Amino acid sequence: MHFMKNAIFSGRKFRRGLWMGAALGILVGCQAMGPAATDQNGVSSSIPVTTPSAESALYAQYYAQTEARLLREGLLRQSTTPSDAPVSRRALARNFEAIALYDEYAMENGRFVARQTPSRLRRWIDPVRIEAHFGPATDPQKMARDRQILTDYARQLSRAAGHSIDLVGSGGNFHVLFISRDEQAEISPYLRSIEPSIDTSIIREIENLPRHTFCSVYAFARSNARPEYRSAIAVIRTEHPDLMRTSCIHEEIAQGLGLPNDSPTARPSIFNDDEEFALLTAHDELLLRMLYDPRLEIGMTPDEARPIVDAIAAELIDTSS
Repeated sequence: MHFMKNAIFSGRKFRRGLWMGAALGILVGCQAMGPAATDQNGVSSSIPVTTPSAESALYAQYYAQTEARLLREGLLRQSTTPSDAPVSRRALARNFEAIALYDEYAMENGRFVARQTPSRLRRWIDPVRIEAHFGPATDPQKMARDRQILTDYARQLSRAAGHSIDLVGSGGNFHVLFISRDEQAEISPYLRSIEPSIDTSIIREIENLPRHTFCSVYAFARSNARPEYRSAIAVIRTEHPDLMRTSCIHEEIAQGLGLPNDSPTARPSIFNDDEEFALLTAHDELLLRMLYDPRLEIGMTPDEARPIVDAIAAELIDTSS
C-alpha cells in the first residue's frame, strides 16, 4: 500500500503568537519504546533511554511559556458549552462543510504544505482501535494522567460519533505516539514496526517536525477510490505542560476521525486557529455526530453533501437562525 498518496495530515503549529492545528491519542495498556525495556504486553523497544537533552529542555520551556501566555490572554478555555457562543443550525452546517470537506494541508513535492483545498468526506468504517505508545523518557505520573484522560476521551468520542472506538494494548489501527524531541529524531525503526508500509516521506515529516509544530496526526485512507480511513498515526510531544498536552489529545484524535481542517468561523470549537477553546466542545460533538450519520456517504464532495448536511443540522438544532 502506498501511504503517501492517500495520507491526510493535520498539525498544530505556533503562528502569529498563537498555535494552530491538530492531535490524538488514547490508551489502555502502554507500549514503552526503548531497547532494554518491555511493557506489560511484551513489546520490545528500539529507542535508547537517555537523559533529556538541552534541546528537549528548551522545548519544554518554550511550551510552558506559550501555555502561560495563552492563558493570560484568556485563551485555551475549558468550557464546552459557553453561553457567549451560541450555535445556529446555519453555522453548524457551514462549519461542518469547512472542517470535514476541506483539507488543511496538501502534498507538494513530497512535503505537506498549508493550503485549503476542497476534498471528499472521509471517516472510519472499521472499528477504531486506539493504541498508545510512550517513549522511555515519559514520566510515569504523566503517563498515568494521560491514560485517564485518554480513556475518558475515547468514551466521549464513541458516544458522540455513534461509532466503535475502543482502547487496546496491542493490535491497534490508530497509533498515538507520546515522544520527546530526542525520541522523535530516533523514531524511524519504531514507525516501521507499527506501520511496515509507511512511506519514507512520512517518516521524514515526523522525524523533523519543528518546534512550532506542537503535535500532528497522519490519517491514511485505503485508496483514492476508497477514501475511508484504515489507520492513523498521531504524535504528541511529552515536553508539553498539562493543558496543552490535553488540548493536543482532544484535537488530534478528533481530526483523525475525519475532521481534518480548521475554520476561523467555527465557534465554540477546537477546530479554529485562534485557540480560544482547549477541549472538544458540544458544537464539536455535533460535528462528529454529523460526520458518522449514515445519510452522508464516504467520498461525497461538498456540493453532494451540502443538502444532507443542511437537513441534519436542522434536526440537531431546531432554530431558524
